[in-house]
Amino acid sequence: MLDDCGRRIDYLRISITDRCNLRCVYCMPEGGVSTLRHSDILSYEEIVRLTGLLTRLGVRHLRVTGGEPMARRGCLDLVRRLHETGGVETIAMTTNALLLRGRVAEARAAGLDALNISLDTVDPATYAAMTRGGRVEDVLSVIDDAVSLGMRVKVNAVPVRGMNDHQLAALAALARDREIHVRFIELMPVGCGAGLSPVPSDEVLARMEAAFGPLAPDTSRHGFGPARYVRPEGFAGSIGVISPMSHEFCDTCNRVRLTADGYLKLCLNHQAGLDVRALLREGADDDVLLEALRAAIARKPARHGFLEEIGDREERRMNEIGG
Repeated sequence: MLDDCGRRIDYLRISITDRCNLRCVYCMPEGGVSTLRHSDILSYEEIVRLTGLLTRLGVRHLRVTGGEPMARRGCLDLVRRLHETGGVETIAMTTNALLLRGRVAEARAAGLDALNISLDTVDPATYAAMTRGGRVEDVLSVIDDAVSLGMRVKVNAVPVRGMNDHQLAALAALARDREIHVRFIELMPVGCGAGLSPVPSDEVLARMEAAFGPLAPDTSRHGFGPARYVRPEGFAGSIGVISPMSHEFCDTCNRVRLTADGYLKLCLNHQAGLDVRALLREGADDDVLLEALRAAIARKPARHGFLEEIGDREERRMNEIGG
């Protein structure tokens, strides 16, 4: 379907939990946070029902996320059920990969097409410091397992000045011999990220060129999001940047988010949306839900508003919104 700005909305990010096995510096306080009760989060049956309705409205691409989606029991069973939903063309997962170790083949068999793996550095000490736990070697093993099974793999890194910005080229080099896409995402002033120092995408690309030489544009389609890709000479994969702050892409935004507690979130930085959990648990039938979903999506905000004052700015952390 089209929203009131004429954007085609065909991409749904589904957060299935606000829990995570890591405490990344831009996402969560070191001591952790209070989490939702099980009764507060959508059941898998509710998620499958909503997904089916949203495919009737034109959603074709799904991303399962969290928190850490694999931290919720039965995550891959949900993937299998979503895979069986009519109208779904692709299913991806955003994950830190640690709980996928040894289970990549199972995930592939369930119908998972692609992995977006959060990895901010390949240096073990920096990884431990930024995630406050975990072993980078385990993440790298999942990447290689996924590539060997023919899955599309993207590595998502958030450059933070003074933490990992001096190690970006080493991370990008993962794409030299692997057909993967290493993407650098500008830090957004949401939750814990608001107090950290970002590295703009143009600076990241300049560092890539200094490290690897000329960067040829890679115009191949690698997904359904806003990344811009380049490919240094001799690279099997590519390097991407996602630039919500320095190169706003709101005019082409094609996504909505479903939070773990059942809120259809229309924009990352706005509170605007629809409490679908309330409708579901009040017994709304499919026709009522479809009309409510259609009306909400039509009102998707035109811009994220990170750089100006807005009246409904999002105050929740990324684990609560859905990464």
